[in-house]
Amino acid sequence: MTTLDGRRVIVTGANGTLGRLLCARLALAGARVVGLDLRAGDAGQTPVIACDLTDAAAVPTAVGQAIESLGGLDLLVNNAGVGGPAPAELPPGGPARRQVEVNLMAAWHTTAAAVPALERSRGRIVFVASRMALLPLPLAAGYGVSKRALVAYADALRLEVGSHVGVSVVYPSMVASPIHDASAAAGLSLEGVARYEPAEGVVDTILRATTARRAPRDVATTGRGRIELFLARHLPSVADALVRRTIAGRIAAGDLDRAPLAEGMRRRAGH
Repeated sequence: MTTLDGRRVIVTGANGTLGRLLCARLALAGARVVGLDLRAGDAGQTPVIACDLTDAAAVPTAVGQAIESLGGLDLLVNNAGVGGPAPAELPPGGPARRQVEVNLMAAWHTTAAAVPALERSRGRIVFVASRMALLPLPLAAGYGVSKRALVAYADALRLEVGSHVGVSVVYPSMVASPIHDASAAAGLSLEGVARYEPAEGVVDTILRATTARRAPRDVATTGRGRIELFLARHLPSVADALVRRTIAGRIAAGDLDRAPLAEGMRRRAGH
């Protein structure tokens, strides 16, 4: 797949920050796009089918409707995702379970429904993961676990269908969007821990992955991201030390003083 002109595409989370921009860029490149999201309507010029992607019974119908309207399928972008705080030392509550359901299971349901059509077209699947899948941060275990599980799913899928369907994983860092609102409200803003990157750059990376002659396996969105992924994979103790140092600095500066979920970390740090 070296061009997007005329390609038939499904984008999940189409009404989100990345989803809307991605749909617009795909359409501009000549692709025919249908979105899937909790909310129906249009993402710009892209029609969006309403579907709870965590509902195993509803997903095949919605994906089938999208494929029928497109006349087939060449590309699936699993972009839907949610975030929020979830300390690993505390029992998983509703937000953590929701992150696993949306970030992992929704992509699994959608992919399973789309694979037959993608196999026929020798198409592509792109999973939008997160750098936190490999470089986890404290107090966000639900998100990191769900995104790491998503990568594990993509790896298993590649072994099963990779002879006929290209499977790529893209690893953004942090994009300004409502996905961070819950963490910020809990006093756990990622400011000073992760760097914001422009949504346009993430979309550029997704499009490069979809148009590469051979589907790339793992794709960072920035040069810094490539370094971080290298450290996380090959020098995990160094990566851990860097994260610990950064978090210790935030605690010492009082950045987490108003975050009840960080009480355990503050206590252990003697703060």
